[in-house]
Amino acid sequence: MTRPRTHPGEVLKAELAARDMSANKLALALRVPANRVTAILRGDRAVTAETAVRLGRYLGTGAAFWMNLQALHDISVVEARQGEAIERDLAGALGA
Repeated sequence: MTRPRTHPGEVLKAELAARDMSANKLALALRVPANRVTAILRGDRAVTAETAVRLGRYLGTGAAFWMNLQALHDISVVEARQGEAIERDLAGALGA
């Protein structure tokens, strides 16, 4: 089983460190609950489209940056946990 790709929270954590900014300060700036930001930073919550737009506009990265990170992470988690089982399930349909 391969390791899942980095959660967007890790990237956000590095961005906050570079800006010397706390999670609470970011939450206030984004106008979102602090527990949303801290859950993302811990990797316990996905970045939603709304949060991606807020992060993208505030940090100057664009929303797609955050959505792409989340999608790549999510796909890698499914591949790591279920990829082989999915391949077996689809073997007949794929003509294998």
